[in-house]
Amino acid sequence: MARPTKLGLVFEGAEAEEFLKNENGTVFTSAQLAFFRKARRIYRANRNKF
Repeated sequence: MARPTKLGLVFEGAEAEEFLKNENGTVFTSAQLAFFRKARRIYRANRNKF
């Protein structure tokens, strides 16, 4: 069974607020979206090899 990983990150104050804001409102750039689309096309073209 998988065990949770402890990263040892402790955020306080403004850092904690910024982290939560980033986690709740994920935004992807157009370059990131293009990368994922290309990866999906490659996977679909080679699906039987995986």
